[in-house]
Amino acid sequence: MSKPFKALVCGLGSIGQRHVRNLRAVLGDDLELLAYRRRRQSPVLNPDMTVRAGAELESTYNIRSFDDLDAALAEQPDAVFITNPNTLHLPVALAAARAGCHLFIEKPIAESLDGIDELIDLVEQKHLAAFVAYQFRFHPGLSLIKTMIADRKLGHLTGAHIVNGEYLPGWHPYEDYRETHPARRELGGGCLRIQTHELDYALWLFGMPRQVFAVGGQLSRLEVNVEDAVDILMQCQDDGRPLPVHIRLDYLQRPPQRVCEVIGDEGKVLYNYYLDQVEFYHTESRRVETYKFAGFDRNQMFIDEIRHFLDCVRGDATPLVDLREGLRSMTIGLAADESLRTGKAVEVAL
Repeated sequence: MSKPFKALVCGLGSIGQRHVRNLRAVLGDDLELLAYRRRRQSPVLNPDMTVRAGAELESTYNIRSFDDLDAALAEQPDAVFITNPNTLHLPVALAAARAGCHLFIEKPIAESLDGIDELIDLVEQKHLAAFVAYQFRFHPGLSLIKTMIADRKLGHLTGAHIVNGEYLPGWHPYEDYRETHPARRELGGGCLRIQTHELDYALWLFGMPRQVFAVGGQLSRLEVNVEDAVDILMQCQDDGRPLPVHIRLDYLQRPPQRVCEVIGDEGKVLYNYYLDQVEFYHTESRRVETYKFAGFDRNQMFIDEIRHFLDCVRGDATPLVDLREGLRSMTIGLAADESLRTGKAVEVAL
């Protein structure tokens, strides 16, 4: 790029600061950073989520901050990184798109469908790049499973079991979990709005379901006003036959668990995020193939998605997860939420 890339980051909590660090790592001095901040309560965080005592965000990251969004957009940023609480994503995205900025949006796009069509129309009319930040699309383990399924290494698929369980009070030890947006419905919290990576990659692997059924709710003694444990059963299809896909999301597990198991009539594959490996079991030969990703740095997924987004801004790539794709996982989350409330399976429009 002939001039420094100008990025406006809206929200400087943990994920906003991660993107700031990664933008600096990728672009170096070819970057001008702006921030839209209203509460100004976030401390400077190290990559390991510890607080850098006495540090100040603006000077640490060389950022110019604004407490007015219109004033920040008047600086004509090339792209806006939307990293604030979920309920605030859509209003900021709409304002940024109207200003002609490319969009990097933390998931989910919004908490309801209201206004999403307007955002999609704006992005398409103005030929903007819009990427929804599902970084697990860049994980080598899940990419390997995607290839195995496409190559029919598992044969006909018969089921899948996906889990993301992690104890909420341990996510950000530097702050009171009860005040964070994952714990508060008014800020767009709850398993179905926060732990949506599994919804996204399930659709990536298996396609949209015909039906969604969910059970769960606020089941623990955590001090939250959102669902903290949900089990979702999706009726997908493989080669015209029913494919049950089970997804477990919770704020409760110690030690944490993050796995994806896919079962076929010729083999079974198990991805374990915390063991950094994928195991494939061949049914007929009983042979086990183990693929290890020892030393894989979680931050590499975030680096890769930043690089991908910059390629999209340059016109050298098409977003892997555009707004229409991001809307799919959001639709499943809303269907699961409806099922929780009604106790009934919800039909999904394909």
